[in-house]
Amino acid sequence: MTTRSSHPQEDDASSLIPFLEEVMPEDPFKVEEELGHGFVRLKSTEAEKRQAAQDIRCSEDILIELLRNSRDAGARNIYIATAREADSRLICVIDDGCGIPEDMWDAVFLPRVTSKLDSAHMDKWGMHGRGMALFSTKLNVSSAKVSASAPGLGASISIDAGTNLPEKADQSTFPRFEEHDGIMQMRGPKNLMRTACEFALDCGESVNVYIGSPAQIAATLHQFGMATLPAYERAFNDASTVPVVKRLSVAVSPEAFASISDDLGLPLSSRTARRIMDGKLDGVEDLLTLMQKNSFPSSRKHGKSSSKPIPSGPSKRSLKISDDDKRSFLQGVMRSYHDLADAYYMDPDVDPKMRMSAGSIIIEIPCASKDDLS
Repeated sequence: MTTRSSHPQEDDASSLIPFLEEVMPEDPFKVEEELGHGFVRLKSTEAEKRQAAQDIRCSEDILIELLRNSRDAGARNIYIATAREADSRLICVIDDGCGIPEDMWDAVFLPRVTSKLDSAHMDKWGMHGRGMALFSTKLNVSSAKVSASAPGLGASISIDAGTNLPEKADQSTFPRFEEHDGIMQMRGPKNLMRTACEFALDCGESVNVYIGSPAQIAATLHQFGMATLPAYERAFNDASTVPVVKRLSVAVSPEAFASISDDLGLPLSSRTARRIMDGKLDGVEDLLTLMQKNSFPSSRKHGKSSSKPIPSGPSKRSLKISDDDKRSFLQGVMRSYHDLADAYYMDPDVDPKMRMSAGSIIIEIPCASKDDLS
């Protein structure tokens, strides 16, 4: 004997779903589960439609997937820390994108989980947005985790690729450009460095990409935080409330610095932390700048040297800084200027100007106020 549900509307709806799926040319039901915070779990059929053009086959594949995630999270700055030790390959990608809620840190590594329900798209590396890249990554590595993140504060994702995945033996060579038949082409081993460079070129002016050892990236983040986070915020804010890319600037001791760095997925010793805090270990420049300096040498033709700009994107970078960040930065500059003004009898009450030109930040501080000059 067949029993009907006490809710006939539910029976009608459930019977319509198979019918619609059968007659509709495209599956109208993309979502298996709503997870909150804009995240959903896709149905298997929808995920298969978004199948990426390549699987995770090497360490370089992992890096490009992490970079694509950061880009699509709205990041303006992406920092890549990578190191090889015995049977461990560290790949840590830190960005200033939209961030991941803590209750989603584990879920983002599940199959078909994505925040790109309506924004999946093709790029030069294939389809992005099917919710399988981080899942495939975790299946192929020793460990994968979100080290630090919060909504609006960016994210850090750390991968230990172990020895499960192959990679280029030469990971230290920086790519170069060569001219062939009037076309500039990137040359060199397709290692992690070249992968990052290709991504930086593809993003042009929209994203700044940095790559180095954990210590170099920690130094770069520390310098960035010191330059952009006002002193009062560094003094009174807890690291967990500060954007991920600025957290190292709130450290008050080498031990605290090393602890915050480890929480970000950048393991280093207190001794190295002290060197960074003392300014004895420099950070790294962004990849477009490094390519202009290092990988694009003058090409020689008939004994004469000629220099051409990198083929992707303009050679002069148009740096864009928000008004709030400009204001905070200038406040820090003026605090230092007041000491100089006092020592040399200059007017401390002046109006500094800040402008960007050809990839440089130019600060103009008049030595006298407008009233003195009039």
